[in-house]
Amino acid sequence: MKVCEITGKGVMTGNNVSHSNTRTKRRFWPNLKTKRYYLEEEGRWITLKLSANGMKTINKKGLSAALKDAKALSSKIY
Repeated sequence: MKVCEITGKGVMTGNNVSHSNTRTKRRFWPNLKTKRYYLEEEGRWITLKLSANGMKTINKKGLSAALKDAKALSSKIY
């Protein structure tokens, strides 16, 4: 599924607008990348599917704090 595991960002919908102003549906995909991080508390590597914004969040807060916030957020998303 195309959802960031940290921020919860997913697919958005909108319109393509042509020169004649005809509107057709389109999808805006999140900028997802697969990235591995080393989780020091557990001594293992984890693989996350992240948006660019999610990577910035991990760099700012730290991995364990970002995962803790993501668990609280995931109960609201799903």
